[in-house]
Amino acid sequence: MTLYQVLLFIHIFSAIIGLGPGFIMTLIPVKAQNMAEVRHAYRIRTMVHIIIMIGGTLLLVTGLTMGFLNPALFRAGWYVTSLTLYMVALAMGPFVLKPFSRPIKELLKTYQGEEIPEEYYVHARKVFNSEHVENIIFIIIISLMILKPF
Repeated sequence: MTLYQVLLFIHIFSAIIGLGPGFIMTLIPVKAQNMAEVRHAYRIRTMVHIIIMIGGTLLLVTGLTMGFLNPALFRAGWYVTSLTLYMVALAMGPFVLKPFSRPIKELLKTYQGEEIPEEYYVHARKVFNSEHVENIIFIIIISLMILKPF
């Protein structure tokens, strides 16, 4: 195997590890019926997010390294588009998801009752809708990587 093939192998597995769990992140807290279950769901989401960050970082590093080993990729539309979309998805974390998640984290720390307050659902909807947009971006990226249409 060449270095490029090893990187491609790692890149594919990084996509599975880094992107796959992200598609189910919104499902984790959906069936929670009380605040204890919501808190538990968010602890699980945090653990899953760590896996996503590791896989996602490895995905970016291997993808860029393959580009530097094969500079023609930087002239391929599918590669540049994928890279651009990936950067948009990465930027969504601190600029969209974090601000939308902050009120939920505060609610999980301070709320005393067991009934899930309506405020949670308002904020969760914003987070989950943003995650769905991010998932659509990742589906487009995966499609571009497979099809290489331009």
